[in-house]
Amino acid sequence: MLEYQLTTHSYEDTEKLGTKIADLLKRGDVVVLNGDLGVGKTTLTRGLARGLGIKRNVKSPTFTLIREYKDGRVPLYHMDAYRLESSPDEDLGFDEYFNGDGITIVEWPQFIKDEIPADHISINIKRLSDTDREVVFKLHGDTFDDRGFGDLV
Repeated sequence: MLEYQLTTHSYEDTEKLGTKIADLLKRGDVVVLNGDLGVGKTTLTRGLARGLGIKRNVKSPTFTLIREYKDGRVPLYHMDAYRLESSPDEDLGFDEYFNGDGITIVEWPQFIKDEIPADHISINIKRLSDTDREVVFKLHGDTFDDRGFGDLV
């Protein structure tokens, strides 16, 4: 497992980081986002969407569980598993997304941890101040070797 760490200093920095990450992702990739409420998970995802050429406004899927964006170079599936804390055994067809033709982003992955593929990227975002965020990438599996994630730091 490879691990990288960096710090963003503004909302815009976090979104730009997402745009850069998008350039390194491929169809079938799964990215799980960890961090407290309001730390910037959706902001990072918004940047990912922009990097994929998605024009629509990206919003948190808290109340819909999954938002699909198919107007970019690769489909983006944005999931929020927070509401599944009380029903973790419910089969919602996650494998169709995880094994599909798009890139899947999962916020609050701890509530569906048994569903997450072994090969995935884990991004932990920690609030350091009102504007600064510590971002730690963990690349699980050989799938992500030689894609240039180390160049982000």
